[in-house]
Amino acid sequence: MSHDQPQRWAVIGGGISGLAACHRLVNLGRSASRPVAIDLFESSDRLGGVFGTIEQDGYLLETGADMFITNKPAALELSKELGLSDRLIETDKRFRKSLILRRGRPLPTPVGFDLMAPRDLKAFLKTKILSPAGKMRVLQEYLIRPQPQEDESLSSFARRRFGREAFERMIQPMIGGIYTADPDKLGLRSTLPRFLEMEAEHGSVLKGVLHEAKKSKARKASAESQASGARYGLFLSFDRGMSVLQDALVSAIQDDVQIRSGTPVTQVSKTDDGRWSVTSREQTETYDAVILAVPSHVAAGILREALPELTSSLQQIEYASAAIVLTGYRLDQIQHDMKCFGLVIPAIEQRKVLAVSCTSRKFPDRAPEGRIQLRTFIGGALQQQLLEQSDEELTELACGELEQIFGIQGKPELTRVVRWNGAMPQYHVGHQQRISEIERQFSEQRGLELAGNALHGVGLPDVIQTAWNRVEQSWREINVT
Repeated sequence: MSHDQPQRWAVIGGGISGLAACHRLVNLGRSASRPVAIDLFESSDRLGGVFGTIEQDGYLLETGADMFITNKPAALELSKELGLSDRLIETDKRFRKSLILRRGRPLPTPVGFDLMAPRDLKAFLKTKILSPAGKMRVLQEYLIRPQPQEDESLSSFARRRFGREAFERMIQPMIGGIYTADPDKLGLRSTLPRFLEMEAEHGSVLKGVLHEAKKSKARKASAESQASGARYGLFLSFDRGMSVLQDALVSAIQDDVQIRSGTPVTQVSKTDDGRWSVTSREQTETYDAVILAVPSHVAAGILREALPELTSSLQQIEYASAAIVLTGYRLDQIQHDMKCFGLVIPAIEQRKVLAVSCTSRKFPDRAPEGRIQLRTFIGGALQQQLLEQSDEELTELACGELEQIFGIQGKPELTRVVRWNGAMPQYHVGHQQRISEIERQFSEQRGLELAGNALHGVGLPDVIQTAWNRVEQSWREINVT
């Protein structure tokens, strides 16, 4: 192909993954002084997928992620590239605490508890979440002989290392809630491999955690180390919500990318000359490369006729759905002080909600003065049947649970339901092997790549990094001289 002739790229999916892919592709074309024609296909009428911020009645409502972690650099790097550094904000130090429900009561997560193991033994021994016997069983982990495995489920590993009570009361809600997953199926190798690595390297997770704590002793006096639950000092958002990032991406690419919203792609297939044909409801067009920035089950539907073997592999990744009920209350309606970032709920509690996030406690200007914004999560792999209810029924369910847990009286002054249908990939045991096979099959298809959250992480930095990697891989493939 002549360097004067534009390469034609199709990016399918207008969520953050697809937008990040377009942005990286535009930059690659400019750096290489290579003309690139990019079409971005999005089936819905809006960009961003489940991601976004809505301003309503003085509230900033987050429909997707309400913050991102910085120990994985991609989201922070992208923010800087887009000139958004001065719009980044940290979490509010006053409320850096998380809660765990025990027998209907919200109790504080011990300071320094690291998803599975305590960094601060003194604080851990004071917690009321576990019985004395449960705490002693956790401490015995230090002496339990390792049984390193290539992969293991969350429930198997946690019960083996820390005992049943710690798993059911603390570990399952903290980790399982992140992935809305079945703990009997969730694979640690694809989600939290460092715990498997600690067992292999140190013979014990507690030993590994304490080793890490010694290495970072200088941080022990920081606000981050004093946080209860997640390391909230590592998280950032934007002054006017997460849509700041989305809007900046759209603005950065709109002069170089043809954005085709409301245009679902029905098929991608290979042409006789080794390029790719993309069929939408409008027409069939030919491209040099295609980035599938969609869930793997959507990619499977698009590729089913052209690449049946790859389709079969993609269909092996299961997905779960969830819903968020967003509510706004006056603080004087709530008996609990709500001095926290959120609450996770163990499955053993048999409640109808997974977790509650106090978004307006994390960041300023998310609710009017004297109000609070709550995001209540429903569904996930273990409670899919609840999502068959209407938005009104889900709202009533969420408000009823909030009343029982936090003592909230009266109706919320604001409500909205957001559904994540088939949006949460389930990283089951053996996910790494599935990834390897899928990536092997994609490597045989020059100029075709899969981005999104199906393979390498569900967080915002993971999704952005995956999009960059897939674009760069395809760029190398089709620009080999």
